[in-house]
Amino acid sequence: MATSTGIYHRNYAAELRLRHTKAEKARLALMAVLLLSLPYILNVYWLGIVNTILIAVVGAVGLNILVGYTGQISLGQGGFLAVGAYTSGILATRSGLPVPLAILAAVLVTAGVGAFFGLPALRLKGLYLAIATLASQEIILFVVRRWTWLTEGKGYVEVHRLELFGWRVDRTMFEVQWYWILLVVAALAVYAARNLFRTSLGRSFMAVRDQDIAAEAIGVNLTRAKVTAFAVSSGFVGLAGALLAHYTETVTWERFTLDVSVLYLAMIIVGGLGRVAGSVYGAAFMMLLPAVLTEVAQRLSTVAPFLVEQLPAVKNATFGLAIIAFLLIEPRGLDRIWTRIKDYVRCWPFRY
Repeated sequence: MATSTGIYHRNYAAELRLRHTKAEKARLALMAVLLLSLPYILNVYWLGIVNTILIAVVGAVGLNILVGYTGQISLGQGGFLAVGAYTSGILATRSGLPVPLAILAAVLVTAGVGAFFGLPALRLKGLYLAIATLASQEIILFVVRRWTWLTEGKGYVEVHRLELFGWRVDRTMFEVQWYWILLVVAALAVYAARNLFRTSLGRSFMAVRDQDIAAEAIGVNLTRAKVTAFAVSSGFVGLAGALLAHYTETVTWERFTLDVSVLYLAMIIVGGLGRVAGSVYGAAFMMLLPAVLTEVAQRLSTVAPFLVEQLPAVKNATFGLAIIAFLLIEPRGLDRIWTRIKDYVRCWPFRY
């Protein structure tokens, strides 16, 4: 019996499809069924966790565009989230701008701020660029903390309940209704990112990552590619910040500290650098980890009460150990592990 040794394409349309095999289409269908079933399976608490994961997916995809695909390190994720959150919250609340337009404005403003702070990437690389983006994090955080106009002296921005075209989120169905909104936005963000790297712009990002001198030699404009990568990445992050503002209905600087920047960087490291799917896996893993640890500690409270007492320290230790474990055992993250599992099932009982 003949065995297929690869995937063969007879035309360009077949080659450009996102899904090539029946197995890939079947897995996508199963995932769609699972996502559509979650509101009827999970309680309010866990559905809220899923909603935070969906917001994190948008931000992680944006950061992976910059770090994983373009090779430009960034530690300013929290600051760019703050720009998106404050911009959308203020425009929707004080200016009376419709929420979709406020979110769009937040994306554009954050993209512009990201492009501005991305200018040092034209001269800096590696650790030096990381320090420059860390400076952007601290500058943005300093502004939102000290500029009293942003918060009208209250220290926070209160955002009105989400309202779209006369429809308003109901408090009794808050998490469920937000789940459908965030699911659609996250799916569109992932789809857009997947297709971005099928274009000449996305391929120029990857060329800069692999070897910027060679990329310039074949005609890639390094200035445009690097600044555009910062802008596109920050646009995704600004979208995540705007969604977070309207979801939590409160914008405060404590949500956008350096810890948040490190958390998002951990998401793409654990999920897999340079893979859109890795951003999804990493966001889910890192956002579920604290919730799972809390659940385990509560269940073991009678047997091991110290887990509850030292829960914050346990979470921080587990967070660090998870990053170290992936860097040592599988640097390419959860996406590579999932790929190996699929290859094992497809090739079984043969090793290769």
